[in-house]
Amino acid sequence: MIGFLLNIQFFTAIPVRVVLPMEREYVQKSIKTFPLLGLFQGFIYVSIFFLLNEYTPFSALAVAFFVWLSMILLTGGLHLDGWMDASDAYFSYQDTNKRLAIMKDPHVGAFGLLSVIVLLSAKFLFIYEIVTHMQEFTYLFVLLLPFFSKTVMGWILLFVQEAKKDGLGAYFKKSVQGQRTFFYNSYFGLVLLVFLLLFPQWLPLFFLFLFISIGCYFLLSRFMKRAFGGLTGDLLGASVEGTELVLWSTLWLLHYFVMV
Repeated sequence: MIGFLLNIQFFTAIPVRVVLPMEREYVQKSIKTFPLLGLFQGFIYVSIFFLLNEYTPFSALAVAFFVWLSMILLTGGLHLDGWMDASDAYFSYQDTNKRLAIMKDPHVGAFGLLSVIVLLSAKFLFIYEIVTHMQEFTYLFVLLLPFFSKTVMGWILLFVQEAKKDGLGAYFKKSVQGQRTFFYNSYFGLVLLVFLLLFPQWLPLFFLFLFISIGCYFLLSRFMKRAFGGLTGDLLGASVEGTELVLWSTLWLLHYFVMV
């Protein structure tokens, strides 16, 4: 519970007005509950989506806007900050050390601004078209989308070396050193069981999202190693945004090509 509350306190804008311990033991537990944090966020998104879509006279455009806005407000823009910093650093075309220095700069450059405009615009497009082409599986996979993205963040933290010895990413990385147990298996097992019992017809889509998430992990880990020498806190945030963008685009395409 403390690990989960740490995640809410750090990765969301929901106020948790208690002082929580940050010793290695509790940071490890927070990392182990990344997928639960994703499910918690997904539940909030899908609840807003469902209530606005089913019980208000709002247009599809308005529903899409409020769902899109809720994702920004709930995270407090934390991952977007990492996306902008990583974009500024990568598109500087400097060496690794210079890129790491650029990511520490609190100012946002032109590449960071352009990249976040593209990211947010693409997400809004996907959400809007999903709202206008609702399918039976829509709500279910909006719920699961942050579950997959937070799992990818956990995989990266577990299996990619840190780029530098200081910073938030390094602190989280040190907390899981020596742990190579694939402890996220239990979460996937439970979700798979729910699909088998309640949604067997959508099981292929679950595996599609799983395989795409695994692909995102391998691509992002390779990118971090080659471009930055490893992970940082900003790159972890950027990985969440990048994975969610890919998964939203997947869900968007499914609404055109999967027949009910």
